[in-house]
Amino acid sequence: MREPVKILGLWNIADAEPDRIAMVDPLGREVTYRELATLANRYATGLRALGLETGDVLVSMVHNSVEAIATYFAAYQAGLYIVAVNWHLTGPEVAYILQDSEAKAFFASDRFAAAAIAAADEAGLPATARFAVGEIDGFAPVSELGAAESGRPDNRSTGGPMLYTSGTTGRPKGVRRPLTGADPDAVPPHTTAFFGLFELGAYDDHVHICGSPLYHTAVLNFATISIQLGHTLVLMDRWDAEDMLRLIDKHRVTHSHMVPTQFHRLLALPEAVRAKYDVSSLRSMVHGAAPCPQETKRQMLEWWGPTVTEYYAATEGGGTVINGTDWLRKPGSVGKAWPWSVIKVLSEEDGTEVPAGEPGLVYMKMGASSFEYHHAKEKTEESRVGDLFTVGDIGHLDSDGYLYLHDRRSDLILSGGVNIYPAEVETVLVTHPKVVDVAVFGIPHEDWGQEVKAVVQPAEGVDGDDELTAELLAFAATQLAKYKIPKSVDYLPELPRDPNGKLYKRKLRERY
Repeated sequence: MREPVKILGLWNIADAEPDRIAMVDPLGREVTYRELATLANRYATGLRALGLETGDVLVSMVHNSVEAIATYFAAYQAGLYIVAVNWHLTGPEVAYILQDSEAKAFFASDRFAAAAIAAADEAGLPATARFAVGEIDGFAPVSELGAAESGRPDNRSTGGPMLYTSGTTGRPKGVRRPLTGADPDAVPPHTTAFFGLFELGAYDDHVHICGSPLYHTAVLNFATISIQLGHTLVLMDRWDAEDMLRLIDKHRVTHSHMVPTQFHRLLALPEAVRAKYDVSSLRSMVHGAAPCPQETKRQMLEWWGPTVTEYYAATEGGGTVINGTDWLRKPGSVGKAWPWSVIKVLSEEDGTEVPAGEPGLVYMKMGASSFEYHHAKEKTEESRVGDLFTVGDIGHLDSDGYLYLHDRRSDLILSGGVNIYPAEVETVLVTHPKVVDVAVFGIPHEDWGQEVKAVVQPAEGVDGDDELTAELLAFAATQLAKYKIPKSVDYLPELPRDPNGKLYKRKLRERY
């Protein structure tokens, strides 16, 4: 007998099994597919009534909640681009994204009220485009959006995320793919194929736990694809190691998307605490976004078995994957190219392909998919060689096609799975009147992978001491999100530069 066809997609499942549990919210409340679809419909019809059309942009700065997921699906079915903003950003940083993306609507949680108001005001966003989860002065409650409407929005077509990734100038770049115009009810084959990389199929009693912020590209993808494939999403508001183990045990969780920092915190729990919880339901615990120390990976594999799967990918597309069993054969590797992706290592000097074992710039390609950096055609072209693109990572392929990374974007700092671009921090610090020159880079941190270090050349007659450090960090805090601020500052009478002014950052890094 043929296996019955599995119904995929939020709205299709809501019609076929309205009482099926789509989500368990951070307070433990169960939300059905019908409830989630209804909320997404209300938001979408409300946005249509405001005049938003296919291809317009909705910016969301909403904490992990049912509203955040409903906002994504509202944009998805209304043919909108959705920009999920890091809620640690300051008002001016969010304002830049509102302006650069040409946002037509802005959703924000009341816990981020100060930054949301400052951003909306600076970007000149009209009051009619501002919506709050909770209460924010000058923002309409999102609970009222589309409250008088029923059913789905008119002219439905598939929208998609517009993702902001750090740029070489320190300003984030919007990565924007052409919209397909497809039916939002039709789950595209590449969605199921992507989950197939991690041996995750539709239904199959799968439960996904999301403990990371939904503004992360991969986190949002894993959470929403899980719902599209009939999995239950267990959502955490704030991640806590023991609480995650408790929820894995309680809900029989099968998969998640994690970063190495979370592994470190889990391994730091006392053995007696770890032993209290049953994790035998786990099938595919996926990690990426930051380098994972080999010893950490080995300990997680010993605890959770070969369920720990690693991947390497870029916001712009393409990637590699390696399961736990293969990693033990190829320790330190981030895996082989996805079946529809291409991974090549090219010489930094002449762009030719280098032999196995030799390091170079890692380039990738994702099938026929294309992207461009919004308002930055020159940046799009700079990153490409033919139909391949690079994000600047250095690595090598072995003779079996497994990729090993050496430098994760030689300058980019990866701290706790979050990208921090030194140029942005340097641009702020160098404007301080007591600073002549500054270099910012990542140094190893046991828990976070890397932390932000600044080396400063003080102005003549200024002492590089604790008092100056306090002054510089306070100055940085007025313009930068907390996670971008250096954790420590050192001082040198002069920074190492070549005759053309190029900074030898590697020489500074070597000291640490």
